[in-house]
Amino acid sequence: MSYLEFYKLEEHPFSISFDNRFYFNSKQHSDALVRLKHAVAHQTGLAVLVGGTGTGKTTLARRLLDELGDEDFESALLIVIHAAISSEWLLRKIATQLGVSEPAQDKTELLTQLYERLVEIHEAKKKAVVLIDEAQMLQNKEVMEEFRGILNIETDSHKLLTIVLFGLPDLDQCLALDEPLKNRISIRCELQTFTENTTEEYVRHRLEVAGCARELFSEDAYGIIHKYSGGIPRLINTICDNALLEGFLQKNESINSEIVREVAQDLKIAAEPRSS
Repeated sequence: MSYLEFYKLEEHPFSISFDNRFYFNSKQHSDALVRLKHAVAHQTGLAVLVGGTGTGKTTLARRLLDELGDEDFESALLIVIHAAISSEWLLRKIATQLGVSEPAQDKTELLTQLYERLVEIHEAKKKAVVLIDEAQMLQNKEVMEEFRGILNIETDSHKLLTIVLFGLPDLDQCLALDEPLKNRISIRCELQTFTENTTEEYVRHRLEVAGCARELFSEDAYGIIHKYSGGIPRLINTICDNALLEGFLQKNESINSEIVREVAQDLKIAAEPRSS
């Protein structure tokens, strides 16, 4: 028997893997999504979303991508996995994702290909959008200048490409490497950690999606979850998943504050609890 069977859950409620069904539309996430969709719909050029580790940036990026319908948008999501990325590599990747089948090795020719593809998208009455996650890793002035160059591709009345960057607050320093690019930011959003009330709503939401039909966490448990997670969604998931496992091992019908404290200690975060 697993804790799913013990607590009569249909699936794991606190997996850290992205699943759009578990998306929690908090007010700040909802507001950020509206702002970013405005930037994309009106082709404003450059939009930025920053937030601390685990606050839901990647979740929001994928949510935005899912909401950009194929009829109106030609969109792509790029995830930066290391800092050693050249401007040429980035340009080639963007071109490929937007449908340039055989990107040229020569940069001038590649820019021509990208321009022609963006014009094709525009003539098909679509809007080209590139979302870039973990953008704080692009700590390179040349890359920032490349972004500015790409954003210069436009018609008489519209920009042909919208770029949305998602990253840690360090992203602001990357953008500052090219002041003219920084000045082109049309929309900037910043995700904060959850309040205690929002933390409770988030936990309840994920349990409901997972098929929970009763109260699994005691009232006093929510405050402790918030205290040790600091309101960071990723940490909330980790603490709650471990709490359910510990509760199952102890054969407790519900999760109380003591169980949460125990798993926080096991996770080595109990010694330095976060303030609420």
